[in-house]
Amino acid sequence: MTPSREQIRDRLRECNLRCTRQRELVYRALASTTTHPTAEELYSMVRREDEGTSLATIYNTLEALTRVGLASRIPSVAGGGACRYDACTGPHVHVVTDEGRVMDVPYDLSQRLLGHLPREVLEEMERRMGIAIERVSVQVEARALHHADAV
Repeated sequence: MTPSREQIRDRLRECNLRCTRQRELVYRALASTTTHPTAEELYSMVRREDEGTSLATIYNTLEALTRVGLASRIPSVAGGGACRYDACTGPHVHVVTDEGRVMDVPYDLSQRLLGHLPREVLEEMERRMGIAIERVSVQVEARALHHADAV
């Protein structure tokens, strides 16, 4: 669902980000897709509305959105590949296919999987490693089945 201009402005203000046309366009483009686009793909999407937007602006905006929690960065499975971005920042699980697609696991399955992570293991990780876990992200790597391979 694409957020309204006012919803976007409210989210930016809540995160103490200045509301600029470019930030609005980038966030709208990101929030209106479930394809988990790369910065370059977002650049193409935004340029349809504003030809003056540069790729550097896209990267800077994504960095700002990620820093304040309005977007998350999904590292490439193939080392050195382009990161993908997601405006859905709540707890959920991603599946990354061998062809590079990133898909959201259905909410109910994500919650079941995340709900089975033992809290005591996370607490022990914090103690032993001297860290404070802020968020757990689960990414499943998968091979796309071709119709003949399906069971």
